[in-house]
Amino acid sequence: MTKMRVNPNRMELLKLKRRGDVAKRGHKLLKDKFDELLKEFIARITANRKLRAEVESRLIGAYGLLAIARAEAGKANLTQALLTGAPVELLEASERRVMSVRVPEFELGEVPEPGGYSLATMPAVLDGALEALAGVVPMMVELAQREKAIELLAGEIERTRRRVNALEYVLMPSINETVKDIQMKLDEAERGNLTRLMKVKDIIAAQEAAGER
Repeated sequence: MTKMRVNPNRMELLKLKRRGDVAKRGHKLLKDKFDELLKEFIARITANRKLRAEVESRLIGAYGLLAIARAEAGKANLTQALLTGAPVELLEASERRVMSVRVPEFELGEVPEPGGYSLATMPAVLDGALEALAGVVPMMVELAQREKAIELLAGEIERTRRRVNALEYVLMPSINETVKDIQMKLDEAERGNLTRLMKVKDIIAAQEAAGER
């Protein structure tokens, strides 16, 4: 583990110990956040599977009816029929926070009733297809909202994991090694000073003994 380049003195030692304490607290907070994010992510994934299966099942049924309508009316006529009517704004988007992550919220307006095309030229099965699609729209909006939230949570989980690992495997070990190194050098310096003091004391004692003679 790479040690930090700092002056080996007591002031730097105190600073590093404080920094180490801050790093430990930050690591714990981030680890707790990571665990909670992971729980939230897994819960949303589990709930989302059922909704996605339901949407896919309903879409398959609606697309089946559309395929029948296209076969009966012809592709060009069906396309022209589907283009009738004026576009409307159906969706309003906003955001809310889930554990510091901004996730989207979609509010769906009233879906227009199918129609606007000639009932004489379009098969009755088209009504059923469009009704089926209109019925699945709210579920599709809910699915889009959930899956975007899951994607954003996954990104935050990855960022938090990297920060936890950086603290746990890089910064904290580096601080600990540097603290040990400074402490060792200070201890060596203290032992050296003590040895010199003892030598000075012995010299003074010897000089005093010689003077008494």
